[in-house]
Amino acid sequence: MSEAQPLVTVIIASYNHGPYIEQSIGSVLAQTYPNIELLVVDDGSTDDSVERIRALQAQHGFDFQVQKNQGLTNTLNGAIARSSGSLIVSFGSDDIMLPERIAIQVEYMDGKPEVGICAGNIELIDSDGNLFPEKRQRRDVPFRRLDFDDMFLERKPYPPAPTLMIRREALDKVGGFDPDIRLEDLMIELQITHAGYFIDGLNVVMARYRKHATNSYKNHRFMIDSILRIYAKFSDHPLYDEVRYKFLNSMFLKTANRDRKLAREVLAQIPFRAWNKKTWRGLGRFFFARREKS
Repeated sequence: MSEAQPLVTVIIASYNHGPYIEQSIGSVLAQTYPNIELLVVDDGSTDDSVERIRALQAQHGFDFQVQKNQGLTNTLNGAIARSSGSLIVSFGSDDIMLPERIAIQVEYMDGKPEVGICAGNIELIDSDGNLFPEKRQRRDVPFRRLDFDDMFLERKPYPPAPTLMIRREALDKVGGFDPDIRLEDLMIELQITHAGYFIDGLNVVMARYRKHATNSYKNHRFMIDSILRIYAKFSDHPLYDEVRYKFLNSMFLKTANRDRKLAREVLAQIPFRAWNKKTWRGLGRFFFARREKS
């Protein structure tokens, strides 16, 4: 390697994940890569997260801070400002790293300054840590190199958030995480590729993503608002309207028989000229399918 064991900063922003936080931190402590700076920040949890983290800190001596709730992006930017790593990993307080993950990514990024983000594949687990059925996994997504248009136009599979390793130089170039955007992973991927870097997704399982009741993606209103705000940051792209309407059509289909009020709001944002097969399928669900619980 051109740089002997570069320092990797892993940041875990903890918020009300008491049942999972010990496994998340433990998976970082169990990495085979030796040169890791672990920063854990509790962002105003109201459960027993702080007590659990303090017990682990007493054993392992990592950096731990407790703060009033500031939100994820502000928490990440604050931790990055006091970190020392040349490679940055933001990791969910409910997810699990596989032991070789950091070592694989560090080796891959060595000598590739054009790669702003390295990612991998994930396994899905439930709230108890059990693996989902194989057909629902994302274990075998092949290698792909993504530029900005690949990301913005969704031409290739997105890199999973629990596997992102970000080059600090790229992060600094875009000014860190945008404090106005709560869906930080998609935004930083678009920012960094827009700045001219690539995202390389490796065909290696690197993390286990925990699906449970409080996952952000299950909050459809939050996802719609966040993604539309992110897309608006790149409204000068010639295909901006196409991207926006494609997303709205997908969300109309998804919400049509789950949240009819939200579905109406989404449909109202799609001009008739932008309707597609998903719009018509969504209308079928909206009017004829039995309503599902959200």
